[in-house]
Amino acid sequence: MRALGGIEKKRDIGLKTHLGEAESSRQDHSHAHGRPDGRNMRTEREPNEKDTHKLIVEVAERLFREIGFQKTTVADIARELHMSPANVYRFFAAKSEINEAVCMDLLGKIEAEAEKIAASRSTATQRIRNLIGSVEKTHHKQYMFDRKLHDLIEAAIAENWAIMRRHNERMAAILEQIIASGMASGEFPPGDAALAARLVNTACLRFSHPRLIVEFEQDTEPTLDQMIGFCLTALTRNPV
Repeated sequence: MRALGGIEKKRDIGLKTHLGEAESSRQDHSHAHGRPDGRNMRTEREPNEKDTHKLIVEVAERLFREIGFQKTTVADIARELHMSPANVYRFFAAKSEINEAVCMDLLGKIEAEAEKIAASRSTATQRIRNLIGSVEKTHHKQYMFDRKLHDLIEAAIAENWAIMRRHNERMAAILEQIIASGMASGEFPPGDAALAARLVNTACLRFSHPRLIVEFEQDTEPTLDQMIGFCLTALTRNPV
């Protein structure tokens, strides 16, 4: 218990120094940290700290891909970066935060591609095809070639991580935006775009949920194209 207390004390001191919360420190060293050109050394240090944060996530992702996120420890990550675990904890309070950061990076790439598709000049029908196809391709590729990263995404869904809930909300909003634009242009009949987006998401869930991708791997039908076609047919008809 004494050892843990010592670590917590050191982390607390390091956090205060990093955040600049010690008022006396700022006053006592304001001249020492100043520069002739008026720039502050703390300001100069911030980009490096951001780079270190990014580097930790990149190294963690590589280790997750090689040995899995559950087997990777903070000590493993620190060793790869030639730093102490305590230094890693300056940027992440717990290993779970690193897990979330890597997962967020993976999901962010899916969202970026989805936004690019939504902003394209294609018809709403084609954008929906491209969007659902892009998501399925990404998850299937991870399942086939990056199984351990696939496991990370699956854990985020199964354990209902906050970042996964936010991701699902963003993806639903992007699909809703596409459907609403189709309704506005007359490509789809008027209706509730938000409800339509939820219905399409539910219908295509087996092509984007990591666990369902595994469970239905051997099922040849319905194919992704068949399911998208089914959804588009429903969107182009007036509600019953």
